Amino acid sequence: MAKGSVEERWARIEARLAKVDSAFGQAFKENFDMSWIFHDSALEGTVYTFNELKTAIDPSITVVPDSSLQPICEEIRRHREAIEYIRDYASKKRQPIGLDCLKKIYLILHPEEGDIKTVKYRKDIPQHRLYFHEYAPPDKIPVRVKAVMDWLNEPETKRTRSPVRIAARAHYDLVRCFPFQTDSGKAGRLFMNLLLMRAGYPPAIIHHTERQRYYEALKGSAASMNTIVQESIDNALASTEKLLDEYETRTRAFIS
Repeated sequence: MAKGSVEERWARIEARLAKVDSAFGQAFKENFDMSWIFHDSALEGTVYTFNELKTAIDPSITVVPDSSLQPICEEIRRHREAIEYIRDYASKKRQPIGLDCLKKIYLILHPEEGDIKTVKYRKDIPQHRLYFHEYAPPDKIPVRVKAVMDWLNEPETKRTRSPVRIAARAHYDLVRCFPFQTDSGKAGRLFMNLLLMRAGYPPAIIHHTERQRYYEALKGSAASMNTIVQESIDNALASTEKLLDEYETRTRAFIS
């Protein structure tokens, strides 16, 4: 039996989540965010432990007990703050999504970079070759990023392409541009998920086991990236539906 469109399935999931008890709801959100941060960071080669994630995410821990964990916890907390930002901004349907949003995401990850008016694009070619694709020359970054934003906001783009294709293509173009000195990939994926969530879709959390395939897609075609993003969404929907099915079955059994 067909389960409906992505938007319909995600709307049903959100309605079901609104009915769960507070303990399950809080645990679900914390685990979801920890999974998001873990997989997204692992794509970049940074693998957090469960203890590091739990310590950073736990709202009851205001002072990190192990000082050696402090820098890691700050990284994780900034990542989560960026996730909260895109969740909130996605709900503001009348607010435009453009260059300021991308810069804001980056500044949450790197507050030391100043503000939206002063944040600088990359001035050289990064020494690490994590992505193994050609980066835009520094002097071409402003025009290329502007081209992505202009394309995003063209009526023809929204009229002729699905939200997944739009978000995947914007991410693909931004990461191949690599506008910032660090975390361009992370910022690009958060921006992609802002676009998806604004369209009523769940975020596409690319699993760390897809790391090599993800990099190959960045070296290859936008169509390959579109496939990875679509699969990530499908997997998220299926796993969340299964989790809620199990919760609701347990709840019914307890009540009866």
